[in-house]
Amino acid sequence: MSEPHSAPSYKRIVLKLSGEALMGDEDYGIKPEVIKRLAEEVAEVVNAGVEVGLVIGGGNIFRGAGLAAAGMERVSADHMGMLATVINALAMQDALERLDTKTRVMSALQINEVCEQYIRRRAVRHLEKGRVVIFAAGTGNPFFTTDSAASLRSVEVGAELVLKATKVDGVYSADPMKDKTATRYDRLSYDQVIEQKLGVMDTTAIVLCRDYSMPIRIFDINDAGALMKIIHGEDRGTLVC
Repeated sequence: MSEPHSAPSYKRIVLKLSGEALMGDEDYGIKPEVIKRLAEEVAEVVNAGVEVGLVIGGGNIFRGAGLAAAGMERVSADHMGMLATVINALAMQDALERLDTKTRVMSALQINEVCEQYIRRRAVRHLEKGRVVIFAAGTGNPFFTTDSAASLRSVEVGAELVLKATKVDGVYSADPMKDKTATRYDRLSYDQVIEQKLGVMDTTAIVLCRDYSMPIRIFDINDAGALMKIIHGEDRGTLVC
């Protein structure tokens, strides 16, 4: 049983997960044990009284930019990538609802047979009712990443924080896997991220967060319990503000 916490520091957040986060140590697809663990962490946050939006990438199935680089027409490739995010969103919805956490998938593309169409006011209402809202299909437009979708949805629904889950414990001056001298930043400004090309999120996402004063915290998704600790005010990872 987890230790009791003080009141959450945030009322409403948007968590951005990469599609690769669902793979675990596999080369493709979704590893059941991994999505179950992620769902448990999200459910714990919801049970603490926090309203949670989720944006999940599709790189574990299709990555539009990669397909385009291989010669596919970019718009078609990006649409395929958007559909991959819907698959991941439905998988996460299933994992959350197995934990008795009410969840809605809202797609920027109209796929009414399997999920709701994204409507901002309806999404806010779901959040107010304590339902996890999974924003699928990115922004619904080609050439925009799911990072941009996370920033956009955060601003639209009035979130207080964007949480970007990665495989490292914050933002470094260089790739810590390749450069042992790389140093981790505790705090960065939006402009520092852009000017130093630190690759936290794509530039469009960073600029949108900057223009609307939306803080971003980058943390290690494999650090068990880190999400809940951040929600309760612990200084984990790197804060961009």
